[in-house]
Amino acid sequence: MFDQLLHSQFHFSLETSLLLVILVALEAVLSADNAIALAAIAQGLKTAEQQKRALNIGLIAAYILRITLIFTATWVINFWQVELLGAVYLLWLVFRYFTSSEDDQGHERNLEFSSLWQAIPMIAVTDLAFSLDSVTTAIAVAEDIWLIVIGGTIGVITLRFLAGLFIRWLDEFTHLEDAGFVTVGFVGVRLLLKAVYPSLIVPEWLLISLILGMFVWGFSKRNPDFVAPEEQKTEQSLEA
Repeated sequence: MFDQLLHSQFHFSLETSLLLVILVALEAVLSADNAIALAAIAQGLKTAEQQKRALNIGLIAAYILRITLIFTATWVINFWQVELLGAVYLLWLVFRYFTSSEDDQGHERNLEFSSLWQAIPMIAVTDLAFSLDSVTTAIAVAEDIWLIVIGGTIGVITLRFLAGLFIRWLDEFTHLEDAGFVTVGFVGVRLLLKAVYPSLIVPEWLLISLILGMFVWGFSKRNPDFVAPEEQKTEQSLEA
């Protein structure tokens, strides 16, 4: 009897660990395009300090919304209109980016904000729209709510780290922002198809392959005019 109990605990622990690894991997892959969108929104603020604060506060609000979505997901997925709204929002974000005007340096801007509190709600809502896809995917993989909550928590932490990196990488790599918003469009189209044609299931491997392919292109060309912040500080100190 003791051996059976020990075996069942080990099996539960192993199964739980594997599910958690899968959830974290899904969050990391599905968060890359989300991170680019959030980084582009944060770039609409003028200073690095404002961008950092917008991401920190916006993702705290996003985390609250994401946890709320997890606990209400079994109810939310019964209403296709919710996924339709999320799809329309993400596709609007893509449309807004690709139709935006260029700044004085010839760089495209997705959104520009006159205050920090204009950017924060958009960061939270954007993450919520992405969560409609990732949370329903997580629910399909695991039935335990606490596992999905842990995966979502790790996902938000990963998202904050990635968004901080992407703010710099968007200036460093020429095609990265375009590639990121194309992948945002992929997620929006997938949500739209799930809402309008629920019987049509887009394979997860296809979406992940498309995202990875776009990111390979996004990182394929560096901006020749890019100067790393560390190099800028070195030049300023030498000039001083």
